[in-house]
Amino acid sequence: MKNIIIFASGSGTNAQNICEQFADNPNIKVAALFCNNPNAMVIERMKPFNVPVHTFNRETFKNEQEFSALLNQYNPSLLVLAGFLWLIPEYLVRQYPNKIINIHPALLPKFGGKGMYGHHVHEAVLATKEKEHGITIHFVNEKYDDGAVIFQAKFDVKPTFTLTDIQSYISILEMRHYPEAIKRVLGEH
Repeated sequence: MKNIIIFASGSGTNAQNICEQFADNPNIKVAALFCNNPNAMVIERMKPFNVPVHTFNRETFKNEQEFSALLNQYNPSLLVLAGFLWLIPEYLVRQYPNKIINIHPALLPKFGGKGMYGHHVHEAVLATKEKEHGITIHFVNEKYDDGAVIFQAKFDVKPTFTLTDIQSYISILEMRHYPEAIKRVLGEH
């Protein structure tokens, strides 16, 4: 069994989708959710899946021994960031080389970096009148949105598109492609 741990900070639509996709998978299991926001909707979304939830603060996250002990009890094969807004500490990148992945709502290297998440990205895309937009699934390193690209999917941005239109297209791409990328990275595809 390959255990994945999801890291999330917000509403949890990607986390829920991942749980749904792997609920009956004989080889891949969502072993836990780690969340840095005790009020995040993702915590509620995990209840139907009986996924253990760990909330933590920056102090715990930066404490290598303490945080590693929490993670290691699940014997993770892959750490999956699904709307997780904190930079991953260097010690985790070292402990899990090419075993931490993220999904970003833009075609990196465009619209990446600190502060570029969710609607901030889409507003920037509209403001610069980009012709195309999409998602990037990538390995995580010590910098925001900087690791090697695993997969990208894109769509054409029509001049009439609103923020809602863009969010809808991004959501469709995320739901379709993130579980597939997880399988590929784990060698199950």
